[in-house]
Amino acid sequence: MRFNSQLIRGTLIQRYKRFLADVRLSDGQVVTAHCTNTGSMMGCNKPGSAVYISNSARAGRRLLYTWEMIRVDGTWVGINTLHPNRLVAEAIENGGLEELQGYDALRCEVVTRPGTRLDLYLEGSKGACYVEVKNVTLALEGAAAFPDAVSERGTKHMKELIRLHRKGYRAAVVYVVQRTDCTYFRPADEIDAEYGRWLRRAIRAGVEALPYRATVTPKEIVLTERLETRL
Repeated sequence: MRFNSQLIRGTLIQRYKRFLADVRLSDGQVVTAHCTNTGSMMGCNKPGSAVYISNSARAGRRLLYTWEMIRVDGTWVGINTLHPNRLVAEAIENGGLEELQGYDALRCEVVTRPGTRLDLYLEGSKGACYVEVKNVTLALEGAAAFPDAVSERGTKHMKELIRLHRKGYRAAVVYVVQRTDCTYFRPADEIDAEYGRWLRRAIRAGVEALPYRATVTPKEIVLTERLETRL
């Protein structure tokens, strides 16, 4: 996934009200950028860190800038939660996500029952597959960990994937690890033990957990390789 325009480098002043971040640009100007990430962003919101933001030319938008990434211990970490779905869809379509190949059709944001929807639906001669996509920014002692805050919605998705698998569908969750300094993936039990329990139940039930590392640069974000899952 390549960025549509050149990103703008700056320095993070603060993230606040979850959806806002003040950034100082190289010319000294301070701008407010939209933060799409609703999690705690633990380890990825330190004031004084280098960041990149994008500039939207969309008419009528209240905030022109969007926070895209932050530099953490020498590594760029992608924090924009709007990108993982597109990354995974592109990887499926261009063959970069080996486990989800062999389907003829791909649809996004599919309602599975009233009040519940999942990110992707794949269909082809081999059947149907429901896919949920999660963005991972948290690193704990070399592990990419999810979630970084209690996620009732995430637990709901695990339960739904189990239900669909029991109905005969293939079901998977893809964890997009938007940083390159982690060697494996695990649930963040110390943050949300309930999510960890349901992830383990889902895997035992046959739901596939597919954590993929992404290389993040100011020009593009690319899924590169699958990480080991440790439960």
